[in-house]
Amino acid sequence: MRDSSPVPPRAARLSRRAALGLVAALPLAAASPASAATPVIGGERLARAGVQVRGAAGLPKRLTARSWLVADHQSGEVLASYHAHTHLAPASTLKMLFADTVLKNFERTERHRVTDADLADIPAGSSMVGVKPGITYTVEQLWLGVFLRSGNDAVHVLSHMNGGVARTVAQMQAKAQDLQALDTHVVSPDGFDHKGQVSSAYDLTLFARHGLADADFRAYCHTKTANFPAGGKKTFQIQNTDRLLTGAWGVPTYDGLIGVKNGYTSNAGNTFTGAATRGGRTLLVTVMHPKSGGSGVYEETAALLDWGFKEGAKAQPVGALVDPLSEGGASAAPTRKAATAAAGAPATAAGDGGSSSWGLVGGAGGAVALLAGGAYAWRRRRRVVGDEAPEGRQDGQDGQQG
Repeated sequence: MRDSSPVPPRAARLSRRAALGLVAALPLAAASPASAATPVIGGERLARAGVQVRGAAGLPKRLTARSWLVADHQSGEVLASYHAHTHLAPASTLKMLFADTVLKNFERTERHRVTDADLADIPAGSSMVGVKPGITYTVEQLWLGVFLRSGNDAVHVLSHMNGGVARTVAQMQAKAQDLQALDTHVVSPDGFDHKGQVSSAYDLTLFARHGLADADFRAYCHTKTANFPAGGKKTFQIQNTDRLLTGAWGVPTYDGLIGVKNGYTSNAGNTFTGAATRGGRTLLVTVMHPKSGGSGVYEETAALLDWGFKEGAKAQPVGALVDPLSEGGASAAPTRKAATAAAGAPATAAGDGGSSSWGLVGGAGGAVALLAGGAYAWRRRRRVVGDEAPEGRQDGQDGQQG
């Protein structure tokens, strides 16, 4: 199923973006104010504590998330944020980066017969779509399992097709570097809780923005239901666990919603990045770790989208989503040693395993080289247009771990 409201093409880079501090550097946790010596990805205001908004009022009053961000998809302008660069466990929203990294490596119609080895390294308690050894699946069916049911079994099969989990993790980290998502440290391709695996509201929004430029990514995240192979000629129906898209669990569907990805683990709590189009304008919202459980992450996302469509036109940007290095994005990233000397060790949020900012591994040039040379030797040639569970547990049901 294709999105009936295509995301408008990315506008030409705005000249004023230079004034927003669009330089790549060691990101700080939001609780640590940026200094002149340590520029922040997307603009220094995104590293400040508290709500960041200019020129617009009426933000929702009952937001409980530890971190959130509202951005315009086309221009990349960040309209409002709260602790945008705080390092937090991402849960299955990290699967957006997995898709950004692996999606173009295989044709939708390619078929793969699953083996026991493909499923041998899935963490116990993972969210599953129901992939079984001995059954042949198309790549499209596996991606539907990833996007709709957040199936770690589908993720691991695709990872093994891509050359293995370790190779896929390395490519994801390199992709994050290229996207300038420097808060992100990848340990597993599925988002399952592992020590040190972190991201941020800013980075997750980058992943969504990049992914939505791909027609297959957009179609998968917009699909509400699909039939999944059960062996032989039998199938069973799977439903997208994005409640704003399907209206499940009494959550009203959001008018104009495109996707994108939700997640939940015991460590991460609920996380969600959503995109919606109204009146020709597309907004991105990421919400991480709200205090309210259940549908709270969707309610807070909807409230921020409402604000963005109503008041966002009045807002003066407080930052911007940067462009990938491989697409000409500006970078002035210092080395880890230089950044540490200038600012001291960066603050990190609880739950990040004590990890400092990633993305400086090997430098920007090394990341681009890995992306170019690390594309699997038998990578397919193709060009396209543009819920889960907690540590030790990640279920395939909405609101459970994944």
